[in-house]
Amino acid sequence: MPRGRKVNSSGEKSKQLLLEKAIKQFSTYGYHETKISEIVKSANVTQPTYYLYFESKESLYKDLNELFRTGFFEIVENDFSNQQSGNMADNILTHLTNLFEFFLKNEDLTKIGFYDSESSESVKKEFASNLTKILGKEKNSLLYDDIDVVILAHSILGAVERLTLTALFTKMRTPEQLASDIVNIHFANRKQLVG
Repeated sequence: MPRGRKVNSSGEKSKQLLLEKAIKQFSTYGYHETKISEIVKSANVTQPTYYLYFESKESLYKDLNELFRTGFFEIVENDFSNQQSGNMADNILTHLTNLFEFFLKNEDLTKIGFYDSESSESVKKEFASNLTKILGKEKNSLLYDDIDVVILAHSILGAVERLTLTALFTKMRTPEQLASDIVNIHFANRKQLVG
Protein backbone atom coordinates (compact mmCIF):
# COMPACT_ATOMS: atom_id res chain seq x y z
CA MET A 1 0.00 0.00 0.00
CA PRO A 2 1.41 3.45 -0.86
CA ARG A 3 2.62 5.46 2.10
CA GLY A 4 0.15 7.91 3.52
CA ARG A 5 -2.94 6.16 2.15
CA LYS A 6 -5.64 5.28 4.64
CA VAL A 7 -7.47 1.99 4.40
CA ASN A 8 -10.71 2.41 2.43
CA SER A 9 -9.41 5.67 0.98
CA SER A 10 -10.14 6.55 -2.62
CA GLY A 11 -6.63 5.28 -3.41
CA GLU A 12 -7.43 1.83 -2.09
CA LYS A 13 -10.68 1.88 -4.04
CA SER A 14 -8.72 2.78 -7.17
CA LYS A 15 -6.32 -0.11 -6.59
CA GLN A 16 -9.21 -2.55 -6.07
CA LEU A 17 -10.91 -1.28 -9.21
CA LEU A 18 -7.68 -1.69 -11.18
CA LEU A 19 -7.40 -5.29 -9.91
CA GLU A 20 -10.99 -6.07 -10.89
CA LYS A 21 -10.60 -4.59 -14.36
CA ALA A 22 -7.24 -6.30 -14.85
CA ILE A 23 -8.73 -9.69 -13.95
CA LYS A 24 -11.44 -9.18 -16.57
CA GLN A 25 -8.98 -7.98 -19.23
CA PHE A 26 -6.44 -10.77 -18.65
CA SER A 27 -9.10 -13.51 -18.54
CA THR A 28 -10.71 -12.21 -21.73
CA TYR A 29 -7.67 -11.28 -23.84
CA GLY A 30 -4.78 -13.15 -22.24
CA TYR A 31 -1.53 -11.73 -20.97
CA HIS A 32 0.01 -10.67 -24.27
CA GLU A 33 -3.07 -8.98 -25.70
CA THR A 34 -3.94 -7.09 -22.51
CA LYS A 35 -2.71 -3.51 -22.47
CA ILE A 36 -2.16 -1.34 -19.40
CA SER A 37 -3.92 1.48 -21.24
CA GLU A 38 -7.09 -0.66 -21.55
CA ILE A 39 -7.02 -1.59 -17.86
CA VAL A 40 -6.60 2.08 -16.93
CA LYS A 41 -9.36 3.14 -19.33
CA SER A 42 -11.84 0.55 -18.05
CA ALA A 43 -11.06 1.52 -14.44
CA ASN A 44 -11.48 5.20 -15.33
CA VAL A 45 -8.22 6.18 -13.66
CA THR A 46 -5.02 7.75 -14.95
CA GLN A 47 -1.90 5.87 -15.94
CA PRO A 48 0.10 7.50 -13.11
CA THR A 49 -2.51 6.10 -10.69
CA TYR A 50 -1.83 2.63 -12.11
CA TYR A 51 1.89 3.03 -11.47
CA LEU A 52 1.26 4.02 -7.86
CA TYR A 53 0.23 0.41 -7.23
CA PHE A 54 1.92 -1.71 -9.90
CA GLU A 55 5.41 -1.51 -11.37
CA SER A 56 4.44 -3.12 -14.65
CA LYS A 57 1.95 -5.35 -16.40
CA GLU A 58 4.05 -8.34 -15.36
CA SER A 59 3.98 -7.38 -11.66
CA LEU A 60 0.20 -6.95 -11.79
CA TYR A 61 -0.18 -10.34 -13.47
CA LYS A 62 2.01 -11.95 -10.82
CA ASP A 63 -0.12 -10.32 -8.11
CA LEU A 64 -3.27 -11.79 -9.70
CA ASN A 65 -1.69 -15.24 -9.86
CA GLU A 66 -0.69 -14.99 -6.22
CA LEU A 67 -4.23 -13.90 -5.34
CA PHE A 68 -5.60 -17.03 -7.05
CA ARG A 69 -2.96 -19.30 -5.53
CA THR A 70 -3.60 -17.99 -2.02
CA GLY A 71 -7.37 -18.49 -2.27
CA PHE A 72 -7.03 -21.89 -3.92
CA PHE A 73 -4.57 -23.34 -1.41
CA GLU A 74 -6.43 -21.84 1.53
CA ILE A 75 -9.33 -24.10 0.54
CA VAL A 76 -7.09 -27.10 -0.19
CA GLU A 77 -5.20 -26.87 3.09
CA ASN A 78 -8.33 -26.16 5.13
CA ASP A 79 -10.24 -29.06 3.58
CA PHE A 80 -7.36 -31.52 3.87
CA SER A 81 -6.63 -30.61 7.49
CA ASN A 82 -10.31 -30.80 8.48
CA GLN A 83 -11.14 -34.14 6.88
CA GLN A 84 -13.65 -36.30 8.63
CA SER A 85 -12.39 -39.78 9.35
CA GLY A 86 -14.12 -42.82 7.97
CA ASN A 87 -15.49 -41.80 4.59
CA MET A 88 -12.85 -40.77 2.10
CA ALA A 89 -15.31 -40.38 -0.79
CA ASP A 90 -17.39 -37.91 1.20
CA ASN A 91 -14.23 -36.01 2.12
CA ILE A 92 -13.26 -35.78 -1.56
CA LEU A 93 -16.84 -34.76 -2.42
CA THR A 94 -16.74 -31.91 0.12
CA HIS A 95 -13.30 -30.85 -1.04
CA LEU A 96 -14.23 -30.75 -4.73
CA THR A 97 -17.48 -28.93 -4.00
CA ASN A 98 -15.55 -26.23 -2.12
CA LEU A 99 -13.05 -25.91 -4.96
CA PHE A 100 -15.79 -25.64 -7.58
CA GLU A 101 -17.58 -23.00 -5.52
CA PHE A 102 -14.33 -21.01 -5.33
CA PHE A 103 -13.82 -21.40 -9.10
CA LEU A 104 -17.37 -20.27 -9.85
CA LYS A 105 -17.18 -17.29 -7.51
CA ASN A 106 -13.81 -16.30 -9.06
CA GLU A 107 -14.33 -17.43 -12.65
CA ASP A 108 -12.10 -14.85 -14.34
CA LEU A 109 -9.36 -15.19 -11.75
CA THR A 110 -9.54 -18.99 -12.12
CA LYS A 111 -9.08 -18.68 -15.88
CA ILE A 112 -5.87 -16.78 -15.19
CA GLY A 113 -4.46 -18.77 -12.27
CA PHE A 114 -5.60 -22.30 -13.14
CA TYR A 115 -5.40 -22.21 -16.94
CA ASP A 116 -3.57 -19.33 -18.62
CA SER A 117 -0.53 -18.40 -16.58
CA GLU A 118 2.81 -20.16 -16.57
CA SER A 119 2.41 -20.73 -12.83
CA SER A 120 -0.83 -22.68 -13.35
CA GLU A 121 1.15 -25.88 -13.90
CA SER A 122 2.85 -25.56 -10.53
CA VAL A 123 -0.55 -24.95 -8.87
CA LYS A 124 -1.94 -28.12 -10.45
CA LYS A 125 1.19 -30.11 -9.62
CA GLU A 126 0.98 -29.07 -5.97
CA PHE A 127 -2.75 -29.85 -5.86
CA ALA A 128 -2.14 -33.33 -7.35
CA SER A 129 0.60 -33.90 -4.79
CA ASN A 130 -1.74 -32.96 -1.92
CA LEU A 131 -4.46 -35.17 -3.35
CA THR A 132 -1.98 -38.05 -3.73
CA LYS A 133 -1.06 -37.78 -0.04
CA ILE A 134 -4.71 -37.93 1.00
CA LEU A 135 -5.47 -40.86 -1.29
CA GLY A 136 -2.31 -42.61 -0.13
CA LYS A 137 -3.43 -42.39 3.49
CA GLU A 138 -6.69 -44.04 2.49
CA LYS A 139 -5.18 -46.64 0.14
CA ASN A 140 -6.58 -49.54 2.15
CA SER A 141 -10.12 -48.23 1.77
CA LEU A 142 -9.90 -47.67 -1.98
CA LEU A 143 -11.77 -50.05 -4.20
CA TYR A 144 -8.95 -50.08 -6.70
CA ASP A 145 -6.02 -51.85 -5.09
CA ASP A 146 -4.25 -52.18 -8.42
CA ILE A 147 -4.40 -48.44 -9.33
CA ASP A 148 -1.53 -46.19 -8.33
CA VAL A 149 -2.76 -43.30 -6.17
CA VAL A 150 -0.63 -40.87 -8.22
CA ILE A 151 -2.54 -41.89 -11.36
CA LEU A 152 -5.83 -41.61 -9.49
CA ALA A 153 -4.94 -38.12 -8.19
CA HIS A 154 -3.96 -36.93 -11.67
CA SER A 155 -7.13 -38.43 -13.11
CA ILE A 156 -9.21 -36.45 -10.61
CA LEU A 157 -7.17 -33.32 -11.39
CA GLY A 158 -7.76 -33.85 -15.12
CA ALA A 159 -11.49 -34.18 -14.54
CA VAL A 160 -11.51 -31.02 -12.42
CA GLU A 161 -9.50 -29.13 -15.01
CA ARG A 162 -11.64 -30.11 -18.02
CA LEU A 163 -15.07 -30.14 -16.40
CA THR A 164 -14.59 -26.72 -14.80
CA LEU A 165 -14.52 -25.26 -18.31
CA THR A 166 -17.11 -27.48 -19.97
CA ALA A 167 -19.67 -28.04 -17.22
CA LEU A 168 -19.15 -25.56 -14.37
CA PHE A 169 -18.48 -22.31 -16.22
CA THR A 170 -21.18 -23.15 -18.77
CA LYS A 171 -23.65 -23.65 -15.89
CA MET A 172 -24.39 -27.19 -17.06
CA ARG A 173 -23.66 -28.46 -13.53
CA THR A 174 -23.61 -26.88 -10.08
CA PRO A 175 -20.50 -27.25 -7.90
CA GLU A 176 -22.25 -29.96 -5.88
CA GLN A 177 -23.42 -31.88 -8.95
CA LEU A 178 -20.03 -31.75 -10.61
CA ALA A 179 -18.20 -32.86 -7.47
CA SER A 180 -20.66 -35.73 -7.11
CA ASP A 181 -20.14 -36.73 -10.75
CA ILE A 182 -16.37 -36.88 -10.32
CA VAL A 183 -16.58 -38.85 -7.07
CA ASN A 184 -19.06 -41.30 -8.60
CA ILE A 185 -16.82 -41.82 -11.64
CA HIS A 186 -13.67 -42.35 -9.62
CA PHE A 187 -15.17 -44.23 -6.69
CA ALA A 188 -17.90 -46.32 -8.29
CA ASN A 189 -19.33 -47.77 -5.09
CA ARG A 190 -18.93 -45.10 -2.39
CA LYS A 191 -20.67 -47.16 0.30
CA GLN A 192 -17.75 -49.58 0.33
CA LEU A 193 -15.44 -46.68 1.22
CA VAL A 194 -17.04 -46.05 4.59
CA GLY A 195 -14.43 -46.91 7.24
